[in-house]
Order: sequence, then C-alpha cells, then structure tokens
Amino acid sequence: MIFDQELYDYVLTASKAFEESLDSRPVTPNAEIIKSLEYFNEPLNLEGADSIEVIKMLHEVGEPGVVSSRGGRYYGFVTGGALPVTVAASWMATSWDQNGGPSVMSPTAAKLEEVAGAWVLDLLSLPAECGFGFVTGATMAGFTALSAARLKLYRNLGYDLKADGIRHAPKVRFVMSDEIHPTNIIALQYMGYGKNELEFVECDEEGRIIPSKMPPIDDHTIVLLQAGNVNSGAFDPVSEVCDMAKGTGAWVHVDAAFGGWVRASENKRHLAAGMENADSWSLDCHKWLNVPHDSAIAICRDKEAMQETFGVRASYLVQSALREGNHFTPELSRRARGIEIWAALKHLGQSGVGDIIDRTCNYASHFTSELKKMNFEILNDVVINQIVATLENEDQLEGFIENVQQSGKAWFGPTTWKGRKAFRISISSHETTEEDIDIALKTINDALID
Repeated sequence: MIFDQELYDYVLTASKAFEESLDSRPVTPNAEIIKSLEYFNEPLNLEGADSIEVIKMLHEVGEPGVVSSRGGRYYGFVTGGALPVTVAASWMATSWDQNGGPSVMSPTAAKLEEVAGAWVLDLLSLPAECGFGFVTGATMAGFTALSAARLKLYRNLGYDLKADGIRHAPKVRFVMSDEIHPTNIIALQYMGYGKNELEFVECDEEGRIIPSKMPPIDDHTIVLLQAGNVNSGAFDPVSEVCDMAKGTGAWVHVDAAFGGWVRASENKRHLAAGMENADSWSLDCHKWLNVPHDSAIAICRDKEAMQETFGVRASYLVQSALREGNHFTPELSRRARGIEIWAALKHLGQSGVGDIIDRTCNYASHFTSELKKMNFEILNDVVINQIVATLENEDQLEGFIENVQQSGKAWFGPTTWKGRKAFRISISSHETTEEDIDIALKTINDALID
C-alpha cells in the first residue's frame, strides 16, 4: 500500500480547523446550507475520483452542514460532546481497522474491551462478575440484555428457547412504567413482542414508576425500570422494585442509558441507589461519558446467559485465552468500540467522570433559576441535567423554539410532558462552560423579545 501523505495531511488540517471552530461556528446549519447539500446528489461516476477530491468534497460541502453537537451549546437528545482523546482514539481504531468480535482478529481490541468493561463495572459499583457487550446504542443494549434475560427465564422454566423457538414457548410478561423510553419497546418488538402484550404501570408526577401499582410478578416476568427519565431525569425506585422481585425468579432490567452514569458522582449517586441489585443494565456511552456515537454497553449479572444467547461456534472461529467479544453481542463482526471507552476512562479517571456529571448538573440548576426569572414555567424537579420548561402561552412555544434554533447559538427541541407542550434542555457535554450557558440564556431571552 502506498501511503498518501497529501490525503492524511489534508484530513488532519481539516479536522483541526473543525475542532478550533466549535466555539464559534453555528450550532446547527441554516436552511441555505442544508439546501447546498443537494450537491451530493450526483450519479455514481464510472471511473471514480482521486482520494483527495473525495475528502475535499466531504470537507467543503459536507462540513458546513454538520451539527455542532460536540460543542457546549447543543442541548438536544441527551447528547454528550466527544472528548478529544476519544476522537483521537477513534482515529487510531479506524486506522487499525480491527474487528472487535473474535479475539484472534485483534488481541489489542479484546484486551482493551476487557479492561474497559471491568472499569465501567467498578466506576458504577456494579457486580464485578457481570458480563458485558459493546453495541451501537441504547436500543441494541436493551435488546442484548433483554434477549439474555428471556433465555435465562426460559432456562429456569425448563424450556430450551434456542432449540424449540418462541412459537410454542411459555408466555413471558414484560412489566414497565408508562414512561419507559420507547427504545425499550422497540427492542422488545425486535424480539417479537407487540406493544399490546406489554404491561404498563402508572407513574408519579415526575415520571417514576409507582411500586404499589405494580402487578404481581413471578418467574415468568421481566421488569424494566429507568435510571433517568429522558424528559424529567427522574429515577425509578430501583431498590424497592428489586426487593419486590427478590425470590420470585423475575428478572429486573434497568435502562440506565444516561442516568446510570450518576453513580460516578459522589453528589448524585444516591439517585440511582439500589441499581446494583438489578439483573441487567443498558448504558449509552455517547451521552454522559462523552465518547463518539455508535457506542453503548449491555451488562448482565449472568455472564453465561449472555454467552449462551449470542455465542457463535464454528470450526474456523479459533478460541483464544482472551475474552471473545462476539459472545456478548448480537454481532459477530463489528468495529472495536471499546477502544474509545477505554480512552475516555483512562483519560478522565473516576473523578473526571464524576466532575462532568457534577458540572453539567450544576449548570442545569443555574439554567433553571435563570429561566424562572424570565417567567418560564419549569415542569419537572431538576435533579440532574434535564430541564422541561414551557411558556404560559403554549401556542407561542413553536415559534420560540424555532427562533432559538435558527439563531445558530444554541439548540434544544420540543417535547410533551404530562399533556403540556414544552421544550427540553439536556446539558451533557464536557465542552459546556459558564460562557456557553450565558450565551444560551441570552439567546433564549432574545427569542422571547422577538
């Protein structure tokens, strides 16, 4: 292979320019820039193009249309901004082009994922014997953990799911709050369950499941809880529900996509008390851990259930003494996602992760106080980084949100909370500073004046 010096020099220069622009570039592109992306609509050429031409087109046409979710004023979709060290680690991992499945295809990837997974368990005070798999996002993390849960329940009931299939299997019940994140419902639909088969439990005013409203649970039951409601940020009473499930043979899964990371904070970990008593957990790493997208973790207390569910055996798949990553995820071949997680944790350490949690939560508290001064109505108890707010005249809300978004100085989106039209602010990025908060608040005030 001939090394293309010009190509890599160009990429490095373009990437550095993008990094340096994060504080000054618009948070989201305007309509004119989005329209200019039509330039990509061209027939596939016969002869192909030079590498440098391809990358220049990406940079010159594509980069202006990029959303600056890595910056400090993007408050949508509970999105963290990737740490520079994780971007660099991603470059390395991509350059190495390693398969994170069979360990023989990448001993380095296998070892780094083994270490990174153990570090996550330690950071969040989860049982050290747990199994873990590195997947794309919260939906697949939930799918992975819940698939292992189902297999374990059937094993306990004496039914061989892998041999006899789902068609004639005993009925499994799925019990969850009526505020459960929709990715969990989608994951169950991937597993073959319709929404009408699921059992939903009433929640309180903050979106927490009410244990006294729970139906009886037994050894045919999988309970889904939340550590961090995607709107309010509220936490289900995991400890109480786990106590209810104890001794019944039921399985408790916690969607800890972003809220589970509070266990790294001495000031906020009490909100997720008892989470360690569950049977499985799903975590998104592109949220509060601030790694690039396409990164989540499924964790199960029963490591063997994960391996039995997803383990692939074939004569050509050589087993080594290292951890076999493909035995813990639905994918045999995948990129080595754990490298970026390892880099984030190695760089931040325990206190660094906790600092991101504390700073962003403190910014959310300050943001809330300032919104109240502008006569916004705050609809949730702001316990972490999530703010749900609205205007007295909800008919003005759409125009207000549009004004903020079109300013290019901050971005957040609409939501609905307890029947009210609202907007949601999620402060999740390590990049966010006091200056970013001040700029966002001024933008909001200006949008009201308009």
